[in-house]
This record gives sequence, C-alpha cells and structure tokens, in this order.
Amino acid sequence: MVSWNRILVPTDFSETSEAAVRHGVELARTFDAALILLYVGDAVHEVATEFPLGLDASLLDAERERLLRVLSPTEQVQIHPEFVMASGSPAAEIVRCANEREVDVIVMGTHGRGGVSHLLLGSVAEQVIRTAPCPVLVIRNAPAGAAVEVDVAPVTVGAALHA
Repeated sequence: MVSWNRILVPTDFSETSEAAVRHGVELARTFDAALILLYVGDAVHEVATEFPLGLDASLLDAERERLLRVLSPTEQVQIHPEFVMASGSPAAEIVRCANEREVDVIVMGTHGRGGVSHLLLGSVAEQVIRTAPCPVLVIRNAPAGAAVEVDVAPVTVGAALHA
C-alpha cells in the first residue's frame, strides 16, 4: 500500500496553486502526513537593486505573511504545516526542498500553457517531474466551487503497473 508521510506543496499564490493546496491538505489528512508549503520567489532580489534598502525586507515580510495565509487558522492547528520560503529558479528550488526534506510526494498546480508559450517558457511542473526524487501529482485548476475529495484505495504495485 502507498503511504505518504511528507507532502510538499509549492505555491505561487495562483488559482492553480490553490487547487494543489486543497489536494495537499486532503492528502495530509488522509495519510496523517506532514505538510510542507513552499513559496519560491525571486522578486525580492530583483527589486532590491532598483529601490531603497529596506524595501526588500518589506516585500519579504509581505510574501511570508501571504504564505502563512494559504491555510486557514483551523487547518494550521489541525495539520501543523511547515512553511518554507526560497529564492531562485522555482523548479530547482522545489526539487531541492523535496530532496532536503525527504518528501514522499510533491503536489503542485500547473497553468496548462500550451503552444508557443510552453515552448518558450517551459513548464515548471514538467521540469519538476523530470528531476524530482519522488512522485509528482500535478493538479489543473478545478472549476469554481468544485469540492476536493481524496479517495485512496490500497493498490499493489504490480496491479497498478498492469492496469
């Protein structure tokens, strides 16, 4: 049976990330797993070169506050998530966090860009899938008002491979 003890959910505060957070929360509840919420930003370092000193600290504080509000106070009490902030390439930082914290699964959103946008920008989710040390569950944005239900049934590896 699959057992996930540490779940990493990276967020960029978008709607697709919110959908991934909802799935991550439900998986954490289902498996009684530790939940790690990760925000990777690079704006602080870019802004610091153009604006007065001290503004970068204010932006960092604002990002930290926003990360803390991803879950409701009730969810924070129930799940006891770990909040992590990093700076750099999102895909590289997500994989680095997964390695350092020995996570069992990464649950992340995807914007589902296609065509030229995907060719030029690539996909953070795709880069993570290619380099992650664990399975990656990719969530597309659910329609507004859709509820998240997680139904996990025991599966043997052999049966899953032959399905």
